[in-house]
Amino acid sequence: MGYQDLKFADDSVFLITGAAGFIGSNLVEAVLNLGYEVIGIDNLSNGKKENIEEFIDHENFDFIEGDIRDYMCCLEAVEGVDYILHQAALGSVPRSMREPLIYEDNNIKGTSNMMEAARVNNVKKFVYASSSSVYGDSKELPKEEGKEGQVLSPYALTKSVKEKYAKLYTEVYDLECIGLRYFNVFGRRQDPFSEYAAVIPKFIKILKNGNQVEIYGDGEQSRDFTYIENVIEANLKACLAGSQAAGEAFNIAYGERFTINQIYDLMCEKFDIDRKAKHVSERPGDIRHSLADISKAQELLNYNPDWDFKSGFAEAIEWYKDNL
Repeated sequence: MGYQDLKFADDSVFLITGAAGFIGSNLVEAVLNLGYEVIGIDNLSNGKKENIEEFIDHENFDFIEGDIRDYMCCLEAVEGVDYILHQAALGSVPRSMREPLIYEDNNIKGTSNMMEAARVNNVKKFVYASSSSVYGDSKELPKEEGKEGQVLSPYALTKSVKEKYAKLYTEVYDLECIGLRYFNVFGRRQDPFSEYAAVIPKFIKILKNGNQVEIYGDGEQSRDFTYIENVIEANLKACLAGSQAAGEAFNIAYGERFTINQIYDLMCEKFDIDRKAKHVSERPGDIRHSLADISKAQELLNYNPDWDFKSGFAEAIEWYKDNL
């Protein structure tokens, strides 16, 4: 269980894209703690330098302020790398509905640049972030790989295209690519200040500031919220997965769901606050319900998440109390 006892070759080198972001910085920390060399790349458009400040002087960490849309930058970063954990992307369904073109440029072109650089440099594994948004308008629960619906946003479309590129690079170029469909990841270092902040840090910030939370729609939409530790486990185990996992995409979640109303009530309880939320219009592009079937990841990646929602939520709340 977990990832703390995983073993790689002593001289293994990991490249983490989006290294100064929420998920990327947590991966940097985890890999350094395991004792391996890490190269981080980030253009700092979304990522924050303070997320990796404590690692900057680490003897096993090199940081490149660079852009994955620049192929030459990707090529230089990948030289000598064994494993790539590709997290760099633009997130946010609502933003993609407003600015679709920048999503193609960042998420599709940036990813294909990284895959090509990985192929040229004979990288052992290319593990990349996909998303539960690829299930689109599918109403089937739990969500199961191979039963996707029609995507509902430009963001979701870019993730779906990334999966197709990965399958092609695996089958045509023998680059072992593994996609991880994240389900609503949360935890330490997730930015509460962005205009497009995820629901948990956004609600925490609003409540701590004494303001009223706005909930889109009736609040009964549900999500399979996934604590960051489970995502770290999935990335590292994917690096060690057998060739039968290559070219595939996997649900990464815990396998339980909570409504937005439940999340809000639990948050008020944790902060000892009694304040009603305001319900506003639904957002276009949002999925109504999300719940993952994680059996494929359990079988082929040996993914066995330790952190259920409530234990991860309690730890995340403590982190925000100390850092917000």
